[in-house]
Amino acid sequence: MKKARIIFALVLTIVMTAQSAIETFAAVDLSVIKRILSGEKAQAQEPAAQDTAEQETVAEGGKALLLTEIDPDKPLVALTFDDGPTVTTEKVLEKLEEYGVTATFFVIGKQINGSASDTMKKAYDLGCEIANHSRNHNTMSSMPASEVSDEVNYTSDKIKEVTGEAPKFFRAPYLAVSSEMYDAVDLTFIQGITANDWVASTDTETRAQTVLNNVKDGTIILLHDFYGNDQTVDALDTIIPELLSKGYQFVTVSQLFEINEAEPEVHTGKIYSSVN
Repeated sequence: MKKARIIFALVLTIVMTAQSAIETFAAVDLSVIKRILSGEKAQAQEPAAQDTAEQETVAEGGKALLLTEIDPDKPLVALTFDDGPTVTTEKVLEKLEEYGVTATFFVIGKQINGSASDTMKKAYDLGCEIANHSRNHNTMSSMPASEVSDEVNYTSDKIKEVTGEAPKFFRAPYLAVSSEMYDAVDLTFIQGITANDWVASTDTETRAQTVLNNVKDGTIILLHDFYGNDQTVDALDTIIPELLSKGYQFVTVSQLFEINEAEPEVHTGKIYSSVN
């Protein structure tokens, strides 16, 4: 009886060992076996490298934010552009992606169509903010309240239609405002420091230096991305690296208010060129 038990135990051990060997063999990549049989050395399979851009962005609410961590103790700046969306906007976005910074685009409602809509949506998906710059870019300070409302509401509706999010901020064309406008517009008015970049004779270096000489913590920079304004696009190659080297963090206008714990005012006659 004792001998029978020993034989049974040996048989059981052999069966279990064979089963383990079969499971191990099944898990082996056949390509590895082929290399071994042919005399090649098996190499460890490395995981596919992630795209650099994917590593540097964080998905949040379906948006890939260009700036994922903000240090409130370091200076902030909000880069903004008027008069898009246009093909120049695409060039601006390339610069923003290159340097890993974000911006706010104040768009003209009548231009939000076709490929321009796609450009605006791309900016939004990258983490940029979309704001209101009227429907037709006419001087609004002499308009009746009803016409002011129509201009602003049209563009706000177009922005929400494309991005799914209504704008919070408005910049008046030519920076021309009136008390009637403050009463009629349900958005916060934004201005900013300018660089005379809407004038073709202002060269690239002058645009860049004008911004750099006037920026401070909490500044809103006002530039333009209208069609053909390539000198401003080129100026970004100086503005952005210089500010980054000084420790500035690029944020949207909304982030500028949030980080500084400031409540954007509406219907008060307040217009912002900085928040700090």
